[in-house]
Amino acid sequence: MSHPSDRPGDSAVTWADKQRQAQCTQWLASLAPTHGLRPETLRLASADASFRRYLRIDGLQASYIVMDAPPDKEDCAPFVQVQGLMQQAGLHVPQVFDWDRAHGFLLLSDLGQHTVIERLDPADPQGAAAWYRQATDTLLQWQLASRPGVLPPYNDALLRRELALFPDWYVAQHRQLVLSEAQQQVLAQAFDRIVQENLSAPSVFVHRDFMMRNLMAPTLPAARGSLPPEGAQSALGRPGGGLMAPTLPAARGSLPQGGEGAPALPVRGAQSALGRPGGGLMAPQHPGGPLGVLDFQDAVYGPITYDIASLLRDAFISWDEDFVLDITVRYWEQARKAGLLGAASASGWGDDFGAFYRSVEWMGLQRHLKVAGIFARLTLRDGKPKYLQDAPRFIAYIRATARRYRELGPLARLVDQIEGDAAPVGFAYGRM
Repeated sequence: MSHPSDRPGDSAVTWADKQRQAQCTQWLASLAPTHGLRPETLRLASADASFRRYLRIDGLQASYIVMDAPPDKEDCAPFVQVQGLMQQAGLHVPQVFDWDRAHGFLLLSDLGQHTVIERLDPADPQGAAAWYRQATDTLLQWQLASRPGVLPPYNDALLRRELALFPDWYVAQHRQLVLSEAQQQVLAQAFDRIVQENLSAPSVFVHRDFMMRNLMAPTLPAARGSLPPEGAQSALGRPGGGLMAPTLPAARGSLPQGGEGAPALPVRGAQSALGRPGGGLMAPQHPGGPLGVLDFQDAVYGPITYDIASLLRDAFISWDEDFVLDITVRYWEQARKAGLLGAASASGWGDDFGAFYRSVEWMGLQRHLKVAGIFARLTLRDGKPKYLQDAPRFIAYIRATARRYRELGPLARLVDQIEGDAAPVGFAYGRM
């Protein structure tokens, strides 16, 4: 998850570790002849909440992105695996041209400099609607490629581990509060209900941070800025960087060939639920080109409600509930037509919109309790105070959902006690 101020635009690169700087310099020099790189143009592109950062470097015909992920702190393998899965599903993701696994460097295609959230005006939901429709189309395309046994499960243990971040970091460390036994019991009972509701939904591939800050606005002409020089060999195995499953150089790191880590090939002759016959799940075409998808390395296999909740209950931008309902209804209708939800789906779950919307809200509640804890940890442990500036937004999400549902009333009152004030009058839209 990245913060608005973590996308500084192109600026000079500084290195705390001179040995790592030398490793990067040597690696880029080895790639320069193949990709036409100009090492002197290396500059900072963006950073995120982890220890990763992204650098931009010019080539003769295009710019590239360098992922700098120290191997003692970050593992690039999940990124490369999920990139392959998303690419096979037809999503517009960065191409992997080279992977120095030993030192934690990746050379990627550049999907541009503008995230979709930069195109949004909170005062203009009508103008935002087209972006959200395109985002839900992209999400459905990802979910249609789902199958079990490939990505880590988003199970009871992981959901609870994430929820524990709220009392451990937001309450105890940020608010400096010690909960009484009665308050701890309220929280434990609420967590039990939340996890039970979350796990009632069918499982699909989950991006896990699917929001407008991690979607790149199309660059016109479409994708031209991310192509390698003519004749360059993509690390994905096709000259010029075609849509192929990763076959990376063995010396620098590779993916499993077949089995759990390998992308599945589409069934020839199958009808895509988004209306395209056979030969692969192709995303709907949009006039400006496809949205680029980033920050997917934490993907899991879990509740279908997670990514739509993440998209519409964003940590960095909020919308009125009428807008949220409109986009959610459209997504729900398309998911039913696609066979992901409803009576015709494998699970038979989600045929009633009211029940589906409740499940989305409860999934969003889990996410924002987690995010509150993560943002507190980023501030207090990692020295990134900017994240807690958005605390009022996700505390408002938590309160709104907890006050809507009677069984979450004790949690709503506990959050009021933690925050030291009363919840805003009229914020809840009704109780169920």
